Amino acid sequence: MNKVNNHFFDYTPGQQAEPARVEKPANLLTLPNPHELTTSIRATAQVFEDPKSVALLNRIRMIAPSDANVLVIGETGTGKELIARYVHELSNRKDKPFVAVNCGAFSESLVESELFGHEKGAFTGAFSSKVGWFEAANTGTLFLDEIGDLPLSIQVKLLRVLQEREVVRLGARKPIPINVRLVAATNVRLEEAVLAGHFREDLFYRLRVAHLELPTLRNRPGDIIPLAEYFVSEYRRRLGYNEIRLDEDARNKLIKHSWPGNIRELENVIHHALLICKNNIVRSEDLQLSSIQLQKPRENPGTGSGSDGNSRLNDALYQLFEAGQSGLYDHLEESIIRAAYNYCHNNAAQTAKLLGVSRNIVRARLIKMGAINALR
Repeated sequence: MNKVNNHFFDYTPGQQAEPARVEKPANLLTLPNPHELTTSIRATAQVFEDPKSVALLNRIRMIAPSDANVLVIGETGTGKELIARYVHELSNRKDKPFVAVNCGAFSESLVESELFGHEKGAFTGAFSSKVGWFEAANTGTLFLDEIGDLPLSIQVKLLRVLQEREVVRLGARKPIPINVRLVAATNVRLEEAVLAGHFREDLFYRLRVAHLELPTLRNRPGDIIPLAEYFVSEYRRRLGYNEIRLDEDARNKLIKHSWPGNIRELENVIHHALLICKNNIVRSEDLQLSSIQLQKPRENPGTGSGSDGNSRLNDALYQLFEAGQSGLYDHLEESIIRAAYNYCHNNAAQTAKLLGVSRNIVRARLIKMGAINALR
């Protein structure tokens, strides 16, 4: 299958989009103002050549024409916003607004106003009325990234909006009807957040009408070179360079890397390489790769040195079991979170990323442990 490289729009932060300069595909997205977007070249890199990507693309094509809510699950950097845009572009809402928002970028005190809007005087500093994301996306698609970071109080209100299909601005009483398709994304397992009491079960099922699990870049090797070539082409054009190519050693180096940062890491590696390469050729030495290497899964996890760590962990757990310590689960959870928090130099966001859980879960545990203040 040939790769699909649709350049939906061309936007550089700090500039206004200029439609006359955009390469227009058959179905151009109608987007809100640039300041409302979390866009990047990566969000337009539609490459589906690896068999896993082809299967994902086929599933998207089945889901997109409906109006069902979609939950996108994938590691950081796997292209969740790209998939949300592709769902929108293949839907009957393709000519309507697409609004992309990162839920983790706003504090609890601000996120309600951003989501649902507010009226003048609704709170201190509300000097004028504000349209929320749902209203901005009306008749189109709203993409909420990092949905697991929404506070429980906001989750309740989001559930009501999805059920009633109307929003009430802060400081207002009259509901505003809305017609929005919601695509939510997360890099953590929301099932675990539900079990831990940090994500509403009813909201989880409301969001998960249709779901898409994105493979990591290391698990879709057939896309690595096509993606690299796409980024070379885009950054070459933006930098005003002549034609640039990847030599064979560079290609081999890209294929062998484990890509812990996924597509985002690949994009940054290519961007940097174009800044330092010579004679219009990207060579192996131009590729500055992360020193983090992820182990590929073994067919038999019980053999080889890869099982040494698990063996030591099992031995330690058996010693704890034999000791008969009470409250063992809570003790282990606290020890893991505290160790991860120290490892991440007391950075809660990095701790959440390391453990693969939402920041809300980590923050709640750290407060309970007394590691941070509840007002922090």
